[in-house]
Amino acid sequence: MLLFNINMDQVFAIGTLKILELVPYTALTSVPQSHPSVLGAASIRGNTIPVIDMARAIGCRAIPKSKHSDCYIIVTDCQRMKIGFLVYDIQRIIECNWRDIKSPPENLGSKSFVTGVAEVDKKLVQLLDVELLLSMIYPEDKAVSRAILTDVQREMVKPCNILLVDDSFVARKQLSDALDGLNIPYYLTSNGQEALDIMQRGYAEGQPIHILVSDIEMPGLDGYELTFEVKNRPELANAYIILHTSISSEISVGQAKQVGADEALTKFDVHELTEAILRGAAYNARLVEA
Repeated sequence: MLLFNINMDQVFAIGTLKILELVPYTALTSVPQSHPSVLGAASIRGNTIPVIDMARAIGCRAIPKSKHSDCYIIVTDCQRMKIGFLVYDIQRIIECNWRDIKSPPENLGSKSFVTGVAEVDKKLVQLLDVELLLSMIYPEDKAVSRAILTDVQREMVKPCNILLVDDSFVARKQLSDALDGLNIPYYLTSNGQEALDIMQRGYAEGQPIHILVSDIEMPGLDGYELTFEVKNRPELANAYIILHTSISSEISVGQAKQVGADEALTKFDVHELTEAILRGAAYNARLVEA
């Protein structure tokens, strides 16, 4: 995780797999009619990248313009977008096991931008929900993201028990909206350990999970570990696993295959997700026939 300050006091973190590079503040070009949190656009390595005031975006006091020259830009690749985040200061990168990251307190509410908390040097560090933050600044066009199943395809998916797992509120909303729009039933949870428990319980009750759609970066049991656990339990191993991540990286796809996932997709394209679910349904049908 990369640790950084959005002001003199508050320390936050982002998983490093989402980060392309860290650059000192550079001159920005105004972007007309942009969100109030968008400071402008920067030219970085030949790419024009919007730069967001991280503090203002999450509801804190904006970084004063007089301090911008001393700040840093975190360049991220998340949800198919290259975005820069202006932060007050960069602290350091630390290794952190996802099992050591706890879910945020429920009293933070669904609109909190915190997706997990970890203890670093005896202090709590808040892990930001970048997906939620981006969804507030760049709202999804639902008309563009709609997918349609034919009657034959819907009948193929109908016998499948589908489990969706993601620690991000906005990602769960995107997933559930997509499947609701397709009129496909599903189970939904926010963490890997609970997903594993649901799968174990489903098997014991004669209702196994056939298709698992899971995020990768999650507190507790992450998507890689969840996949490994599922594939190493004979009673669960037939589940078709789709790792669904905001990380646009060949590394994450390669690791997904290594732990036994059937597919790895970059968030969020409802058509790609629908096609992957159909492949999972076809795989399940072949197992039944065999």
